[in-house]
Amino acid sequence: MASDNGLLLEDYFRHLAVERRLSPHTLVAYSRDLKLFFLSNSSPSVDAITSADIKHHIARLNRRGLSPRSIRRALSCLHSFFVYLVRKGLLANNPAMGVKAPKIARKLPRVLDTDQTAQLLVGKVATPIEKRDRALLELLYGSGIRLAELVGLDIKDLDLANGNARVLGKGRKTRIVPLGSHTVTALKTWLATRADRNPEDPVFIGRGDRRISPRTVQLRVKRAGMKALGVDSIHPHLLRHSFASHLLESSGDLRAVQELLGHSDISTTQIYTHLDFQHLAKVYDVSHPRAHEKKEQGQ
Repeated sequence: MASDNGLLLEDYFRHLAVERRLSPHTLVAYSRDLKLFFLSNSSPSVDAITSADIKHHIARLNRRGLSPRSIRRALSCLHSFFVYLVRKGLLANNPAMGVKAPKIARKLPRVLDTDQTAQLLVGKVATPIEKRDRALLELLYGSGIRLAELVGLDIKDLDLANGNARVLGKGRKTRIVPLGSHTVTALKTWLATRADRNPEDPVFIGRGDRRISPRTVQLRVKRAGMKALGVDSIHPHLLRHSFASHLLESSGDLRAVQELLGHSDISTTQIYTHLDFQHLAKVYDVSHPRAHEKKEQGQ
């Protein structure tokens, strides 16, 4: 990779980290995608790159067996990089403009039904760890927050008296989420086990009173699923999906669900309308007298 290109990439990554405040995980993905492009591309400098170079790169990724989702991410990364260079006056045009990414089949997220969710959240809790686990389960399902948002919560972010919490979401965007009575009770029960807590402390802690890790939360949620439901496929994001699906099924208010989930684009939230329709279709098939043709007598 030419040294000038390397300097441009350094400037761009600094822009992403400081000005756009992208997460470390996203920065790693952008870095990997851009460096792979420049290592694979023969053009010596960015102003020599053409749309054909971008298309050839997309074809290379396809031949390597990358999924359509990964290829779309790589193209989006290139597009954003060239937009940055155009805005800086370093390029006249964006060579990625107009290059189409492969379509991806949108998978419907799996969700728990309300009975399964209730099973997951019943039973007595006695030890501090049990109380912590119940609180994080209630919070994940009761508010629909992301795993990273839960892990990043500090005690000062909770307003249990008014039943809400301030979370830091994607793109470093802050939003307020409501907390139901079960969630508030579970959080109070958990926090009562920590006599020396301070407002700056994390809400959920693990070994050594350090902030709980995302991996630990995943393992504890999985363990709770095994204990309550006998399955090992329960994970934090499944509870977020279940929260959204159940809320939309009850309210029909897509905009409200979008706000609560912290989705910047309502099209991301609309996938839950398909889940809701699936549920309605099943009810129709089972219940409606005209859903199935009756067999004629004698057949």
